[in-house]
Amino acid sequence: MLLEDKVLVVSGVGPDVGRSVAVRAAAAGADLVLAARTAARLDEVARQVKDLGRRALAVPTDVTDQAAVERLAEAAVAEFGKVDALVLNALMMPPIADLSKVDLEAVQAGFSNNVVSALHMIRTFVPALTQTAGSVVVVNSMVVRFSQRGMGPYKLAKAALLAGAQSLATELGPHGIRVNSVAPGHIWGDSLQWYFGYLGKKRGVDAQVIYEETAAGIDLGRLPEPDEIADAVLFLASPMARAITGQCLDVNCGEYHH
Repeated sequence: MLLEDKVLVVSGVGPDVGRSVAVRAAAAGADLVLAARTAARLDEVARQVKDLGRRALAVPTDVTDQAAVERLAEAAVAEFGKVDALVLNALMMPPIADLSKVDLEAVQAGFSNNVVSALHMIRTFVPALTQTAGSVVVVNSMVVRFSQRGMGPYKLAKAALLAGAQSLATELGPHGIRVNSVAPGHIWGDSLQWYFGYLGKKRGVDAQVIYEETAAGIDLGRLPEPDEIADAVLFLASPMARAITGQCLDVNCGEYHH
C-alpha cells in the first residue's frame, strides 16, 4: 500500500502508460482523478479502479484548454478534498520532420501543446499540492538522450519539458513540492505492438522479428512494459521518494545510460 489514501490526478489516461499508472496506483491504495479527452476511455479505467476498491473521478479534459484544466483542479479538490500527486502523461505529438525544414508554426504548436500546457497544469495545481507537500511526476521520453533524423521537433519539446520540470523543482521546493520526470524507452504496449505489426507486414516478417531486432542492443534484451513505467512513476510520487526532486529516472531496460 505504497500510496494508501493518497489522491493522484493523472492526465493523458490512454491505453498504455496512463491506464497502467491509474490501475497500479489504485492497487497501491490511492484514489484517482482521471483526465483525458476521450470520455469512454476514462470511464473504462474508472471501472478498473473501482474494481480494486478505490474511488475514481473521471473528468474529460483537453489539457491545452486552460479553463478545462482549472475545472479539473476544482473538481479534484471538491471530490476528494486534496491532491497528493499530479502525473502528467498527456502528449500532443509534434511533427516528425527535420528541424532544418519543418514548418515553424507546427513546431510552435507542438511546443505550446506540450510544454506550455504542462506548465499551466502544474501551476494550477500548486495551491492544492502545497497543502499536502505533494509531488509532480512528468512522463518524458528517452528522446532527450539521443538525436535522430526527423525527431528534432519532438526532442525540442521534451527537452524543454525536462528543463521546466527541473526549474520547477527548484522553485516549488520551498513549498514542499517535489517535481521529477520519468523517461521511458520503447514501451511494449498496444501502440508499439500495432506499429511493429505494421512494420512487419511491410517487410513480410512477423512482428516478433521487429521486436527482437529492437531489443538486441538493449542490456536486458527486452522492451519495458507499461506497468514497469507506471511503477517508476508511482515510486517518485510516493513517500519513498520524499528526498528526490529535480531528477529524471530513465526506464528503458538499459537501452541508454545516463
